[in-house]
Parts: sequence; C-alpha cells; structure tokens
Amino acid sequence: MKAIVQDRFGPPDVLRLADADVPRVGAGDVLVRVRAAGLNPYDWHMLRGDPYVARLMGGVGVWRPRSRVAGLDAAGTVEAVGADVDGVEVGDDVLAFCPGALAEYALVGPPGAWAPKPANLTFEQAAAVPLAALTALRAVRDAAGLTAGQRLLVNGAAGGIGTFAVQLAAGLGVEVTGVCSARNVELVRSLGAAHVVDYEAQDVLGSAERYDAILDNVGNLPAHRLRRLLAPGGILLLNGGGAPGRVFGAVGRFAGGAALGLVVRQRIRPLVAKPNGADLRTLAGLLEAGSLVPVLDRGWALPEAADALRQVEAGHARGKVVVTIG
Repeated sequence: MKAIVQDRFGPPDVLRLADADVPRVGAGDVLVRVRAAGLNPYDWHMLRGDPYVARLMGGVGVWRPRSRVAGLDAAGTVEAVGADVDGVEVGDDVLAFCPGALAEYALVGPPGAWAPKPANLTFEQAAAVPLAALTALRAVRDAAGLTAGQRLLVNGAAGGIGTFAVQLAAGLGVEVTGVCSARNVELVRSLGAAHVVDYEAQDVLGSAERYDAILDNVGNLPAHRLRRLLAPGGILLLNGGGAPGRVFGAVGRFAGGAALGLVVRQRIRPLVAKPNGADLRTLAGLLEAGSLVPVLDRGWALPEAADALRQVEAGHARGKVVVTIG
C-alpha cells in the first residue's frame, strides 16, 4: 500500500510517500480501507516528538518515532474483521481512530474505537470528526458539565475543536462567546455563538464578562489572566497550544495551570480525551441528525500530506484539514 512515513523526528519535510506493508489483521482487529484522514495538532506533535519531555513519558519514542506511518483520524470502508470482533462487518463505512491513518489501509485502535459513518456525510467530513469532536464533547459535556443558561468562552473558536465545541454547547442552550480572527467571525456566529470576539480588534482579557467555563484551544493567553474571566466556581480547560521546538511545551502549561488551581477558587484542568467508540457513536448520532456539522478547510491529496500538516502546524486552519486518500 501507499503510506506517508517518517523515519526520524522532525518538521513536515521528513514525511515521504512510500510503499508499506498492509497491516496484519489479528483476532481483535478491524482493518479499514482509508478514504480520508483528518489532521490535528496532535499529528505534528507526534511528527516532531514535541515537546521533548514527551519522549521520556512514553508512547512517542525516544530517538525515533514509535509509529512509522503518520495520522490518527480516519474514515473509510471496513476491509477485514478479526474473528473476535462483533458489531461491524466487511463493507461497512466507518469513522474511526486509526493510528497510521495516512495510508491506504489502517487498523482501528484502540479496539472498538469506531462508529458507523453517517450517510449524510462525505468521507472527508467524517474524517474531520474523531479527535476534534470527541475532545469538544469531553470539554462541554464531561469536564465542564455545562447546562442551558450557563456561559462558555471558547478561545480558538474557528479551529477544529472550537467549531465542534461551539455547536455542542449552543445545542445545549449554553450562551457561547467565541474568540477568533476577523475572517472567521461570521463562521463562528453561524455555528451558534451568541457573541464573537475578533482578537485582532479587541483584547478579550480586558472584558468585564464572567464565564462558567473557558475552553482554551490556543495556549496564547496566560492561565492566571484567563481565570480572572471565570465566575466563582468556574472551570478553565487548558487544551494544548504552543509552538514547535519546546522542552516542556503544553506539558509545562498544564503543570503550571494545575499548580495555580491549588491556590485559587476556580478549577484549572488540562483537557484529556481518550479515543473510544462510545463517544464516537454519540457524535455520529448528532451528525446524522444534522445538529453537528464538520467545518472543513481546503482539501489535500495523500502526496501533499506534508503541506497539509504544515498548514495545521501554522495554527491558522479554518475548521479541519483533511487528506483524501485513493
């Protein structure tokens, strides 16, 4: 099969299109013929082994990448099913977590981390869903526990996670304020935000408003200043951020936020979302009902994967960047 591979850590330039073996299907495996793969900031962190401290924490590799084929989010058609797998059959269209998704074939992982592809979505739209939408669901429903009438501030509202978070919260009756650039103001408003802040024209930190929850997808604003926008008992969710080439990067930001949370009234938490099938199926239901809609940036072909990831790394994608395969 054709795949996007990397033999060492580095910038997107280290990626190359090459021949690779089709993954072997074990008893508990599901093999997907990938039609489209969605890209996330997670992918460039894995590509670079960044922040460097992450290499010592396991899962990435120390001197070279643990996973040779890049990518995680996939949508495609089930090609083979292991003997111990129930609920999915060859020929089913799915959206899934597939480590090594930037290839013609990939295995679902962890086991069961798939959902039926809604018929009203293209493969490209479906590939935009897994990590970004699941993270947004985790933020709105679980970590913040938001309900109708509460107030949420989303920093990075026009990005992959932000566009899903705005829709999910607005669908619950939450009053959402989105922070984005001028070119994305109307997009964020169309997704359900009651208020939109153009960060190029207005300093959100100077606002007198108070929020029950803040979802920070960018990491460009200090946690100790963001938390001052919280209502008493509110929660600040820190979700990644940071530029390449850092020793601690987001890990240091998470640790600093947790330490601050010990001495202030508000809660400050890193946002952690683990791949799982149950949440993917919840999201698939919302997508099929039309209450959740993926927002796509421009599309890319598999040989252009390095350029696509370079766009994600630059931090200015509008919604999700997706690579079409095959």
